[in-house]
Amino acid sequence: MTVSTVCGRVKRRPRAVTVALSVIGYVAVVGVFVSPTIAGLFPDLALSQVNVLSNAIAIVNSLTIVSILLGWYWIRNGEVRKHATAMVSSFTLILLFLGMYLPKVAGGGTKRFVGPDLITIGYLLMLAIHILLSILAVPVVLYAVVLGLTHSPRELREETPHATVGRIAAGTWLLSLTLGVVTYLLLNHVYDWTYTAAVIAVIP
Repeated sequence: MTVSTVCGRVKRRPRAVTVALSVIGYVAVVGVFVSPTIAGLFPDLALSQVNVLSNAIAIVNSLTIVSILLGWYWIRNGEVRKHATAMVSSFTLILLFLGMYLPKVAGGGTKRFVGPDLITIGYLLMLAIHILLSILAVPVVLYAVVLGLTHSPRELREETPHATVGRIAAGTWLLSLTLGVVTYLLLNHVYDWTYTAAVIAVIP
């Protein structure tokens, strides 16, 4: 099967492809939380390694925010190619984020926020919204990306809901990423935390 054949099939069924990719993403992330077997596939991490990954993830997410904002700016000014490059870059950065986030969650333990009661409530609220938006953004972002990669600019404008979906995806994605960076700063650099090491399942 050639690349053009695969692209043609994806182009004809973007919703089905989006659903399939979304399920794969959800299974990968949920699996490290609920399945000791899947979590056990990742190496056990020391606190120092967790901190390195946390810092790297925050940098990647910050770069993603910049990339999305540039993509939004460029499409509003009619610079389609720059917009496409920025959004593909954003998606690539998210894949890089997942490559660090999954081993961090599976083998890195948990850092719990320690701060004044009012600040703790605000932190937990922002964290909850960040997680919820991250979950909701997956299919919307994937649908926008699938459409963008398989259709021409004319087709995107005239034959698909890419513009509407893209606005929703970018807005949801931006808010989620921003809250993620803010909670990272509060947890790691502004207030204190306690650490509980992960319990890694032993695979026979």
